[in-house]
Amino acid sequence: MCRSRTAVVLLPLVLLGACSSAQRPAPPGPPSRAPAPTPAPSTRPQAAAPNVLPSALRGTEWDRLPTDRRVVALTFDAGANADAVTPILSALAAAHAPATFFLTGQWVQRYPEQARRIAAAGYPIGNHTQSHPSLPGLSDAGMAAQIAGAAAAITTVTGRDPRPLFRFPYGARNAHAIALVNAAGHGSIWWTVDTTGWLGTSGGMSTTAVLDRALAALEPGEIVLMHVGSHPTDHSTLDADALPELIRQVRARGYEFVSVTEFL
Repeated sequence: MCRSRTAVVLLPLVLLGACSSAQRPAPPGPPSRAPAPTPAPSTRPQAAAPNVLPSALRGTEWDRLPTDRRVVALTFDAGANADAVTPILSALAAAHAPATFFLTGQWVQRYPEQARRIAAAGYPIGNHTQSHPSLPGLSDAGMAAQIAGAAAAITTVTGRDPRPLFRFPYGARNAHAIALVNAAGHGSIWWTVDTTGWLGTSGGMSTTAVLDRALAALEPGEIVLMHVGSHPTDHSTLDADALPELIRQVRARGYEFVSVTEFL
């Protein structure tokens, strides 16, 4: 079953083109590439989120899904740019693979068409704060504003309530921050493995390295962290590039894909 943790704060060092791991720098968001036609929906539409937080996420977090089934949840964070949205949505649609997206409010406001494409394709959307700060470093009022701001932006742009899904920027959290997130009707979704595709080719990564990291951590309920942005300087989109082969190899090992919401 699921391992829970209320870990000490994981302080960010730098923020690269993606948005969620503890070493990620925050680049200026370059303009997105011209979007391709929206792929046909490949997953069930997200049901209206309940106002009551599921008990399985209260006071804790998931670093894997609470199951012994051979399933994997692909998750994508969005906070920097939207350069890889089109190839990611295309790969997911072609493979009929579910996924879950965690969006910041600023990203949704900067790339409303891309946010609406994700929503229209039926993928669950979670809250990734308004501007991607380290929440434990803020006051209670500051944390509440970050959570509420993103929820309002996501709902306004996409028509989707992101509750109860939430992901802490940088993975930085503590018990108090988790409690405040819970009070806002959200539960923390962490990850089993970060592909670190956000490091880019200039950071020594490659599509093969992204693939190897995800497959090395393969286990029932694995939650894979990937990103929809390109690297800010080398402009690589390694997570998107590796995605079709990752889906193929995970399935070849007898696993299937699910969205996080299937276990709520």
